[in-house]
Amino acid sequence: MDIEETHEGEETEYNRRSFIGKAGVGVAGLAASSAVLAACGGSTATDEAATDSEGDTASEDDIIEASQEAPEIEWDMATSWPTGLVTIFGGATFFTEQVSRLTGGRFKITARPAGEIVGGTEVLPAVSSGGAQAGHTASYYYTNISPVQQFGTAMPFGLNQRQQNAWLMQGYNGNPRGIDILNEFYASEHGTISFPAGGTGCQMGGWFSKEINTVGDLNGLKMRIPGIAGTILTNLGGEAIGMPGGEILQSIQTGVIDAAEFVGPTDDLILGLDQLDGDLFYYHPGWWEPGTALEVQFPLDQWNELPEQYQAAIETAAAHANMNMLATYDTLNPIDLQKVKGFAEVREFSPEIMAAFKTETESVMDGLAAENGAFGEILGPWREYRDAVSEWHGLAEKSYLNQQTDI
Repeated sequence: MDIEETHEGEETEYNRRSFIGKAGVGVAGLAASSAVLAACGGSTATDEAATDSEGDTASEDDIIEASQEAPEIEWDMATSWPTGLVTIFGGATFFTEQVSRLTGGRFKITARPAGEIVGGTEVLPAVSSGGAQAGHTASYYYTNISPVQQFGTAMPFGLNQRQQNAWLMQGYNGNPRGIDILNEFYASEHGTISFPAGGTGCQMGGWFSKEINTVGDLNGLKMRIPGIAGTILTNLGGEAIGMPGGEILQSIQTGVIDAAEFVGPTDDLILGLDQLDGDLFYYHPGWWEPGTALEVQFPLDQWNELPEQYQAAIETAAAHANMNMLATYDTLNPIDLQKVKGFAEVREFSPEIMAAFKTETESVMDGLAAENGAFGEILGPWREYRDAVSEWHGLAEKSYLNQQTDI
């Protein structure tokens, strides 16, 4: 999934801030959620707001009075998505609606489509510089800044959505949580803080105008494919091409590209790919995006100035949006897959091609780790978790799914 073309080595100016204070980065628990709902976004969570002068539980009038003292804040949120992508842009608006609900309407964030504030792949720089008060985007759109950005979204042959969420929100075997590792990097590199706020699940491998059976078939293949995966394809003889999603249909029709990936059946149909003529092959799986995570981003200095209840509202709303978007995809994709099967041949990548992609992926990651210290520091423990959880899911989940598909 990629919205707009990015250019390797492109220079971007940033307003680099120091890490102001220690920002809390965990998803708010039930207690924090209850505090938000009870206080409706009060400016502080104090004992005085919860009890009266004699130590008794506060009355409803006390709570209403406390909520009325909360500041009224309105922010605009730049996003990487056109409004037509009701799944992803809808996820951004779902997040903002939950923030408003949790704060009694006193903290309002308005999601703006790509191009209204900044372009779809300019969200992070805008948030970093203060040009946007919030952002909803995919971290890996900014690998031209650092390959570390890839970890926040999806790594080729990496974690599926469930595993990505676990890595982000829980430490494994004594290692820090992924979101804490990334937010430390984001704070020093961009002066921002981020939270997972959406996921697409495992994506499809893309649309091909010709059969791909062997590694030799990749020679000269022109494909729209993002991030590190583009490097892997190029190393195997293909040509990675960047372009906005809205240009895929015409580019395949005119022969500018031979293949393209986007997300999955639902979003691919929104792009109009059912209008393609001739033989069309829909390959799976999307090995470069096995569990694509999206995130909300905020300038760290503005985050630190928010009342504690508003921070809790953001974290809780992000967690809700994260779960809701994946549920949306898991509801719509099965329906739209049947439509796709009516005009395209659905195929699995051959074992030969998958083996070549996997071998080259590990080689590319090793090379990045040798060149970039920050990437290397994350890669080691990330691989440890990937290998361990893959063994566990391969034992329990895979055997069940194999039986389920036989029903």
